[in-house]
Amino acid sequence: MGLSARRIHIPHPTLNTDGRRHPLANTLTTLTVLFGLVALFCALDPSRHVLGSWAGMIGAITGFSAQLISATTAERAVNVIAIGGAVVGWGLNMAQGGFF
Repeated sequence: MGLSARRIHIPHPTLNTDGRRHPLANTLTTLTVLFGLVALFCALDPSRHVLGSWAGMIGAITGFSAQLISATTAERAVNVIAIGGAVVGWGLNMAQGGFF
């Protein structure tokens, strides 16, 4: 058997580790990650504190909502990390000027 006949298995990352679909939970988790990233990146530039403050607050609320309906451990793990990023970004942006 040559090298070309072997198949390499690459794992597919998924939040649905139970084999079922969770469209609402996955959407909320994805939004939490995005809002958390926006909040953290806005914290790097003090002139973007308004966008970062709102993104951090919305990310925290979205993350806690996603945590309430999450069905798998993978969803919960991503939620906790994203909520942490959103809250840290929110706090840093609030320290730089806040919502307005």
